[in-house]
Amino acid sequence: MNEQQNHLSQLVEQRTKLASDLETLGTQSTRTRELFLKTQGAIEYLEAVGVKLPEPEATEESVEEPAEPAETEVVAG
Repeated sequence: MNEQQNHLSQLVEQRTKLASDLETLGTQSTRTRELFLKTQGAIEYLEAVGVKLPEPEATEESVEEPAEPAETEVVAG
């Protein structure tokens, strides 16, 4: 087999592997999407029947006023 035939053979093998990888990714994507939709449905159901998460407790950091922005020094050029 000459160099070009070797290259073609390698490309055909690569294409086969990539097609297989794409099929695997598609299957994983479908499963993940299905799980996401089921999870979203369960959340919506629980919220619809009045289940709520407790509010996070306020900490000192979240109560403090934001710091004043630092003044920007203007340099004349």
